[in-house]
Amino acid sequence: MKPPTEATEKITQRIADLADWRGETLAYVRKLIHQAVPDVREEWKWMGTPVWEHDGGICTGETYKQVVKLTFHRGASLDDPDKLFNSSLEGNVRRAIDIRQGGKLDEAAFQQLIRAAVAANAAAQAERKAKKKK
Repeated sequence: MKPPTEATEKITQRIADLADWRGETLAYVRKLIHQAVPDVREEWKWMGTPVWEHDGGICTGETYKQVVKLTFHRGASLDDPDKLFNSSLEGNVRRAIDIRQGGKLDEAAFQQLIRAAVAANAAAQAERKAKKKK
């Protein structure tokens, strides 16, 4: 296990501060993300938003009164055969999953979506490198 970063500590504190279903949900999806991508990097951006990254942004974990929102940076370009995306569907780039109190998340499908986001980031990074070589 890698040592906690300042961002990791802030996310852990956010979970503790919420002290309700939103904190439990954020901790749950955080665990699933780390299981899917063990070397994921946690960041704390935009005045207090947890962000998971690997070769670029994967998703954010925002908490609101009625929902925990996981916004995928490249969501519009990801295959979502299990229809996990249920918010921000009109955007050209991002897609989101809103989890409400008592809501269930298909763990396997979610982890596949996380891995697909990492693969999309890696492909975009490789494409940028190839263009620089030209």
